[in-house]
Amino acid sequence: MSDVPEKTALSQALQRLDLRPRTLEPGHVWLVGAGPGDPSLLTLDALNALAQADALVHDALVSPEIVAAAEQAEKFYVGKRGGRLSIPQDEINALLVRLANAGRKVVRLKGGHPYVFGRGGEEARALVEAGIPYRVLPGITSAFGGLTSAGIPATMRGVNGAIILATGFAAVSDDRPDWTALARTGQPIIVYMGLTHMAATVADLIAGGLAHETPAALIENATLPQERTVVATLGTLAEAASRENIVSPALIVIGGIVALRAELAGRE
Repeated sequence: MSDVPEKTALSQALQRLDLRPRTLEPGHVWLVGAGPGDPSLLTLDALNALAQADALVHDALVSPEIVAAAEQAEKFYVGKRGGRLSIPQDEINALLVRLANAGRKVVRLKGGHPYVFGRGGEEARALVEAGIPYRVLPGITSAFGGLTSAGIPATMRGVNGAIILATGFAAVSDDRPDWTALARTGQPIIVYMGLTHMAATVADLIAGGLAHETPAALIENATLPQERTVVATLGTLAEAASRENIVSPALIVIGGIVALRAELAGRE
């Protein structure tokens, strides 16, 4: 069956919106969220940015299909994938400033949302210090895109009144969450970049009072065709990750919302 009618309907819907996209000026940098991976989750603002860029600075976690949407742009791959070697952040900042000073129309494309564990704030600060005009375009953050794709509601009346987003990447740093304090809140926790230090994180959460039987899940390659979701408990999480050979990028979900996945499984 042809998808032409569907494309026509989408085009007509876009026309009815009467969009007035902003212009990416030479010498400006837009920090753009590409969403969790599925190209259909790009915002219209992000797509407008990709259509105008002549220099695209992108991370490893941005899908090739989204990178290809900026067909006319020179591509600068800067890595940034948890647990793997990548270009130092200072060098990325310098690259953005250099491209802008050369009069390029620069898009800095990041997986998820630039301001949610995306170092967008650091890049914005560098641009401000260099006198470079910039704009931040939000994207669907990986936590909420991944939860939805895996069939887990982020909030549910009677289950949780808050949700915690945390980074598990650094074992020891000033930004390391106080896992025992977070455990005492009793609210669901979504951990980005948490595979490497998962055993230590789990131990701290249990020490903070979370039960071994607390529902937990791992979501690998969220929203992409190769997405996998493994359901476990907090106490068996590390074992499940090893058994199923879960690899980055993966989200760790801990809390009662995970148990709702089975109840809502008839959605599709």
